[in-house]
Amino acid sequence: MSVKIILEKCSGCEACITSCPFGAIEMRDGKAFLTESCTMCGACLEACELKAIERTEQEIAAEATDLASYNGLWVFAEQHKSSISSVTLELLGEGRKLADKRKTKLSAVLIGHGVKNKAGDLIAHGADIVYVADDPALRDFNDDPYSAVLTTLARLHKPEIILAGATAIGRSFIPKVACVLHTGLTADCTSLDIDPENGNLLQTRPAFGGNIMATIVTPNHRPQIATVRHKVMKKADPDPLRKGDIIDIKFNSQGDIRTKVIKTVEDLTQVVNICEADIIVSGGRGLGDPKYFALIEELAKTIGGAVGASRAAVDAGWMPYSHQVGQTGKTVCPKLYIACGISGAIQHLAGMQSSDVIVAINKDPSAPIFNVATYGIVGDVLEVVPLMIKKFKELRG
Repeated sequence: MSVKIILEKCSGCEACITSCPFGAIEMRDGKAFLTESCTMCGACLEACELKAIERTEQEIAAEATDLASYNGLWVFAEQHKSSISSVTLELLGEGRKLADKRKTKLSAVLIGHGVKNKAGDLIAHGADIVYVADDPALRDFNDDPYSAVLTTLARLHKPEIILAGATAIGRSFIPKVACVLHTGLTADCTSLDIDPENGNLLQTRPAFGGNIMATIVTPNHRPQIATVRHKVMKKADPDPLRKGDIIDIKFNSQGDIRTKVIKTVEDLTQVVNICEADIIVSGGRGLGDPKYFALIEELAKTIGGAVGASRAAVDAGWMPYSHQVGQTGKTVCPKLYIACGISGAIQHLAGMQSSDVIVAINKDPSAPIFNVATYGIVGDVLEVVPLMIKKFKELRG
């Protein structure tokens, strides 16, 4: 094993027992003993003040380089309040294609509480196997238990590829998973494919501020891990007749968890989730004053859309971060995107240029936003938007 207990140093204080997330340590003859449940996560190393537990990093790293022993493609099935997130369904659609190219199985890992009844939905959207860790201790997202579950399963079953959404949750704990498994991670991917020659996952993401698209591979370590942006891939149509295996995972919550969720506060200013909206009206610094976001909100309400904002508007405190569209905000793909007073920096374009129809309103005819716009209106946004509101209200009666 890569983690071992030095019996000569062990005092039997049992501090390591309470630190283990999976109860993999027990006392035998007054000494700590590692059971087969050990995932080599290393939590017990910090708990032992006598340094009676040690880990051989070289052995762990060598395990990740044994490429032939890895097989299968996994998707982390993110959920919120027992509802599967749309990015998970997008990843299952893309994962099904990749798994078919590799001629392997597609699995989903579902973590939470009261979520087992959602496993069938994952199978209907393409999963062959669903691993379900359903426990009260997993009700609220927390880096420590979530990463413990995923790393334990990955060490046991050795998937070749692990995909997760580039969401707040995915960006938070997937890097820890990659670190513990001693492998690479490509974040914020916008495209995935399989190299037919060697089976490597081709992971494409924006680089240098979105000016180029870089394709990254992890040739020497497994699993290959990537987080993928929301709305850059299409959901697969569900097939309620698909069959698959549902495997229950027992989680032992007696170990130490460094953080605790005290309270969850919803952003009541975000009436519609912009990631899910079919229509988005976004405002930028070109509005000139935060009070004019009232026009953006009124236009969005009139046509049944959500309100977005550029990073400049968010940084200025005009709108909450939850409304930010762009490389450092949310990636959206609505049927209609109306950009009001947004110049079109490359970082903003990276988050919205996949929209079906883009309408740009800006008084600067050379603004970059017009290069991606389906329709452009050169004019003062404070004059154009009120006219649009009036016209849409007339059309809607």
